[in-house]
Amino acid sequence: MNYVALLRGIGPGNPNMTGEKLAGLLKGLGFKNVHPVIASGNVIFESGSANAATLEAKIEKEMPLKLGFSRIAIVRSRVELEALVKKNPYKGVEDKKPNYLLITFFKDRRPELCSAINLEGAKTPQFMVDLERAHGKAITSRTWKTVNRILAKMEATA
Repeated sequence: MNYVALLRGIGPGNPNMTGEKLAGLLKGLGFKNVHPVIASGNVIFESGSANAATLEAKIEKEMPLKLGFSRIAIVRSRVELEALVKKNPYKGVEDKKPNYLLITFFKDRRPELCSAINLEGAKTPQFMVDLERAHGKAITSRTWKTVNRILAKMEATA
């Protein structure tokens, strides 16, 4: 199956958080066809496992051992991302400034939270703080553009 690992709190300024290092971690776990997607903690891969929670646990267990840090890993299948994009939760909303279209993924597999933020009256960092306050730290968010880039890369490398 084709998956993406969405890793929370990845900052490409940390030398152990580069796409190359994250991809190396997943390759070391035996995953195939591993590719990072933009420098914000997105790594696509293939696995014979159909259990996303098991894949998440495997990734989370190895991060501190191999890279020296712990982070939440949220794994979604290509099928799940295709279904999300097909729903197009942002119909009628332009994906350009001042709009900021954000998808929040939950570790507990709740449906994604789709937010359209008008940046003229809101600040993204405060919105992220409010999201965490409301939902805890077992979440990670990606822009709508990033979700579409991830899906395109999954399709191109399949």
